[in-house]
Amino acid sequence: MSELKVNKVTPRSGTTVTLGDSGDNVAIPTGVSFNGYGYRNIIINGDMSIAQRGTSATGLGDGDSGYHTCDRWRFSESGAPTYVFTQTQDTDVPTGQGFATSLKMDCTTAQGSLAAADVLRIEQRVEGQNLQYLKKGTSSAESLTVSFWVKSNKTGTYTCEIFDNDNNRQNSKTYTIDSANTWEKKIITYDGDTTGAFDNNNGTSFLISFFLGAGTEWTSGTFSNGTWNSSTNANRVSSSQVNLADNTANNFWITGIQLEAGTTASDFEFLPVDVNLNRCLRYYQIVGQGGNFSGSGGMITNGAAYSSSTAYGVLAFLTEMRTAPSLDQTTGTNYFRFQSNSTVYRFDSFSSASAGTRKTRINNGDSITASAGNAGWFGTDNAAAELALNAEL
Repeated sequence: MSELKVNKVTPRSGTTVTLGDSGDNVAIPTGVSFNGYGYRNIIINGDMSIAQRGTSATGLGDGDSGYHTCDRWRFSESGAPTYVFTQTQDTDVPTGQGFATSLKMDCTTAQGSLAAADVLRIEQRVEGQNLQYLKKGTSSAESLTVSFWVKSNKTGTYTCEIFDNDNNRQNSKTYTIDSANTWEKKIITYDGDTTGAFDNNNGTSFLISFFLGAGTEWTSGTFSNGTWNSSTNANRVSSSQVNLADNTANNFWITGIQLEAGTTASDFEFLPVDVNLNRCLRYYQIVGQGGNFSGSGGMITNGAAYSSSTAYGVLAFLTEMRTAPSLDQTTGTNYFRFQSNSTVYRFDSFSSASAGTRKTRINNGDSITASAGNAGWFGTDNAAAELALNAEL
């Protein structure tokens, strides 16, 4: 049997795709669009299957905005909240839909009434250069449709927002969790925005946010309710938004998040694990992990002693990153090592310099006592040690 070939790699809605060899034509439904890479889904890791940082993060609250478990999904808070959450990559998923994992938010310290400035949401940030096909800011601007599966014991109204970071414009709509502890599929369509183009670069141009609670500074205005407007915080979240933080019994699960151009929600675009992981590695890569220099996790890169106190190595990235990354590391006494022949030189942390999008120079951040000119290699030397590259939006 000959290999199946597709002659058009970025089909548009209302067109046909001609299959090589067979010559058959396949219609693409109206309302379904693809980006310039052949993917329908703007979202990365919408099935929550990649979690490089780990499967659980506890104690998330005030000051903990950032990435903690499932790749590309950011815990975002502001104000001075007293609530605390645990975030996990969970195995509770809708039955028969093909998903294996979800992102779970579990309230562990309740805040019955949110202060005016308090807000809690899960968000994903998107590069502008990936969104040019949406034609935002023109009369041909594409509509956007988001679909996802969601579950919570806390029924009621929730807010989903799309945000144009380049032009400070936003559009929010609500969805309702109708039945407690039941997986439900939600579909929301937003009109295209004819005002303000996305920047064509690798910066944060777009965000999608799932709000889990918000104080009056976010809910007291005129809710945008499907209309694009210049962003005012008071108009961004529905006044009916539930407060997931009001009881330690509250949980929230979400998976299967797909955001696509057009007015139709297509089936979730499952990607092979290597493709999905590679897309996540553009933003975050773990390059060393674990103790006793055992296994591939503990090996980082080759190096050489430049002087008696400093060894250098060149760290090539697993894939090209969005921008020159910073080092994320778990540090401590003798967490890392430079080994030359049988001699081990331990140190607490790494430094880096001359970073690009494909490689960086690394060296021991605190002094060692080595023999200048000797070659060796870097690695981790403690079960808790970790070295990662961070180029997140």
